[in-house]
Amino acid sequence: MSTVTDSSFESLETRRITIFLLVAFGLAGLTALVVFSLGGLTDSPEVIPGLPLWLVLVSTFYMFSPAVANVVTRAVTDEGWDDLRLRPAIRSNGRTYLLAWLAPLGLSIAGVALFFAFFPAYFDADLTALRQFLPPGAPIEVVLVAQLVQALVLGATLNAVFAFGEEFGWRGYLLQKLLPLGRWRAIVGLGVIWGAWHWPLVSLGYNYGVGYVGAPWTGFLAMVWMTTATGTFLAWVALRAESVWPAAVAHGVINAVGSLGVLFSTPETPALLGPTVVGAVVVVPWTVVAVGLLLRSSVFDVDALD
Repeated sequence: MSTVTDSSFESLETRRITIFLLVAFGLAGLTALVVFSLGGLTDSPEVIPGLPLWLVLVSTFYMFSPAVANVVTRAVTDEGWDDLRLRPAIRSNGRTYLLAWLAPLGLSIAGVALFFAFFPAYFDADLTALRQFLPPGAPIEVVLVAQLVQALVLGATLNAVFAFGEEFGWRGYLLQKLLPLGRWRAIVGLGVIWGAWHWPLVSLGYNYGVGYVGAPWTGFLAMVWMTTATGTFLAWVALRAESVWPAAVAHGVINAVGSLGVLFSTPETPALLGPTVVGAVVVVPWTVVAVGLLLRSSVFDVDALD
């Protein structure tokens, strides 16, 4: 591991980092405040039947606040538009994109399996949550496979577009500004920042609900753990391809497959622990991978990956 020197801190573009964080956190916090004032997540008015206003606001203003911060910071500080990391470079990074697409599914399944191994009482073998939406006699195995395929397709397409709003800011801009600290410090630091950015939503009950033990502080900690673990993988694919798009694909797939464990769980399942990817137990496989990547400094050496 590299050491942090005075020159490392001096080379940080602190003004640009500060402006970026103020915009990203400010727009996200303001959006959460608007959601709260309009009824929160439970009493929000509907834009159209079945589509609450809070979901529209979170999917746009909140999720795209890091992308907005990237653009605003570049404009305000006259940084210019070089090194946007928007070149997909799929042909030369095919394996990276394949890993970005499939690894989130494998790690999420491993995390769900680990959760139910530790807490079998929350496992619903009858898949009640899924069957209530199916006609009697529907082949449950076929439906489950279809759900997985759909999640992979939507994760790499539609979800990736929304995830781009975050990745263009986090991995496309802020990570680059933190790299003078050393790669592993930049990645872990960004993971903590990314987790804290979620806290207004956690306070509203978005990821873990309300009334859980230690709320909302334990939710804050669980979120930081999740974002640091998954963010390490996202940073790896982004640095490997020198593009935000593999991270956007992986992020989109995480969002798509991260809740599949709910199909196998009882209503009493504690969201703080699982069965979604934000649960503290489900994210353990991601943590193992993150530690492995961070300990192998050569993994984050772009030259060594060519």
